[in-house]
Amino acid sequence: MANAVDDGIRINQKSISIVTGLSLLYLLLSIALLGFKSDQLVLIGIFNVLFYASVITRKFILGFSIFIVYWIIFDYMKAFPNYHYSEVAIEELYNTEKSLFGINYNGSILTPNEYLLLKANNTTDIFAGLFYLCWIPVPLGFAAYLFFKNREQFLYFSLTFVVVNLLGFVVYYTYPAAPPWYIQAHGFNFHPLTPGNTAGLARFDKYFNVTVFKDIYSKGSNVFAAMPSLHSSYPVIVVYYGLKNKLGSINIFFITVTVGIWFTAVYASHHYVLDVLAGILTATLGITLFNTILANSAWLRRSLLKYEKVIQ
Repeated sequence: MANAVDDGIRINQKSISIVTGLSLLYLLLSIALLGFKSDQLVLIGIFNVLFYASVITRKFILGFSIFIVYWIIFDYMKAFPNYHYSEVAIEELYNTEKSLFGINYNGSILTPNEYLLLKANNTTDIFAGLFYLCWIPVPLGFAAYLFFKNREQFLYFSLTFVVVNLLGFVVYYTYPAAPPWYIQAHGFNFHPLTPGNTAGLARFDKYFNVTVFKDIYSKGSNVFAAMPSLHSSYPVIVVYYGLKNKLGSINIFFITVTVGIWFTAVYASHHYVLDVLAGILTATLGITLFNTILANSAWLRRSLLKYEKVIQ
């Protein structure tokens, strides 16, 4: 334990009590809401190990606590299914997608998902799976880069990420929506306890004889949260801050991943084109909202400056 260095948060009785108390509170609340899961201990373990290991790891985990709070909120959504609060859009969303983006194929009007399902092949499955695997690693990797390169931009990026997610969560509860694969599997009938489904991404798992996407989607919070597609929102935030920080050729990679994720969302039947567009709009609104609040709130700027000094 290092307490001789003024690193903003020292290891002393007070900080130990706070970290221990928050860890226990999280564990108890999670068990009460969701039941015990090994993931809860993993999260607590990672946080505590990094907090106590060294000055730099302590600053790192305190900075990334913004993402931890997001993950906890996302996980707790399982305890409050959105279909308890609003009717789930199934048939109406499907028909709207078909009316706006329908493709005439052999005399029938198909949604883009249905059309792409007929055109699926191994090569596209592989690229689609690789793009979709970038959904979380690329934003978190970029956040780690900003943490070591520019702490101010790291905080701005992290908070923008949270704002975009919160906007998405609001829509999830006001407009629950079934994904395309749900209709492919269940038609227009509502089944509230439907588990997560890998849909078209199952072809990637099968090709490589792995359970990557099966494991990911088995932990989903709610299958009726297709609108907006936050898969489509996250890379937009990355591209925005990549361009803002003038990362040059790296931005070409970010843009490529962004377009690839948008395509895969539809190709793998996880989202409609409407969901993707809503995700892009949500990201745009979230970025604009955060920038507006930051420009007009002296309190927020002071608070972020203080927090930046803690993790500096």
